[in-house]
Amino acid sequence: MKISAFIVCFLIASLVSPDLSEIRKNYPFANDSKEVTQSMYEALSGIFKDDKAVLVAYKGGIATLMAKHSKGIKEKKAFFQEGVALLEYAVAQDNDNLEIRCIRLGVQENSPKFLKYRSGIQIDKQFILEHFSSEVSQEIKEFVKGYVKQSPAFSAEEKQLF
Repeated sequence: MKISAFIVCFLIASLVSPDLSEIRKNYPFANDSKEVTQSMYEALSGIFKDDKAVLVAYKGGIATLMAKHSKGIKEKKAFFQEGVALLEYAVAQDNDNLEIRCIRLGVQENSPKFLKYRSGIQIDKQFILEHFSSEVSQEIKEFVKGYVKQSPAFSAEEKQLF
């Protein structure tokens, strides 16, 4: 009985869980589109800290973009704090995940200097440079490569490595 209940719960959770490929595909567009950001935030609303760390990282990244697209200072602050907390939690849970490090790098590079969330830029950049070639997922490599090619943190010579 317990096993069948677990299987039913697992199947329901897997049906509700957002499609990671779709999230990867849409995430780069969220920075410039309030509509994409809101849609992704809603899609990730069921993600919590006990879910996959990469999904938690995407939820964190999207929450910081919600701050960008919000109007009031309180709302901006709440979204940004939520996003940073989720992102840092995801990094702590899966410190060796290239995709999570890329998401954090993007958030840090694009956060205003006065928020003082930029201390990990060089650490994440170095991690990406050292671990990109050992990543087995072509989809993750394409996501990271897409970010690196437009990132100001990487020099022209470093971008050629990707």
